[in-house]
Amino acid sequence: MPHITLMTPRLILRPLSEADAEAAFVWLSDPVVNRFMPYNLYTSVEETRSWLSTVVQTDISYPFGFVRREDGLLIGSGDIGEDERSPGAWSFGYNLRRDCWGQGYATEAARAMIDFARSLGIRSFTANHAVDNPASGRVMEKCGLRFDHTGSYSTFDGAETFPSRWYRLDLT
Repeated sequence: MPHITLMTPRLILRPLSEADAEAAFVWLSDPVVNRFMPYNLYTSVEETRSWLSTVVQTDISYPFGFVRREDGLLIGSGDIGEDERSPGAWSFGYNLRRDCWGQGYATEAARAMIDFARSLGIRSFTANHAVDNPASGRVMEKCGLRFDHTGSYSTFDGAETFPSRWYRLDLT
């Protein structure tokens, strides 16, 4: 499968690779960044490299690294792909290093991923955020999603469950 790269005014969204381990470790190891993420805090660059070795684009899932165009710095990652909980819909998520919060990068990257999926014919999108992380809800709203329902999600290891807000966008 060819690698997909997306361009926005300030970002390049490109496939991640093991060479990104040190840059990705910056946000994967930050407990503030990861407070509401489903995965455990990363504790080493090697652990990050191991995860990156498993990240691949498929025809139903597109992970991206977010590279700032002005300086080539990898500032975050995200993905868009089929939503297992909502047949026919695709979901997306994102994560940025803390010094890049509040600058519009998450919205810019999420819009690019949604536009890409729309080019594939996808017309229904979902996303969710922890109730205690309303900034992510604002990103979703800026991307055109609207609040749909409340629920919860858990960390992959089941150690913590977060009350959450779920959003949806259905295009005709």
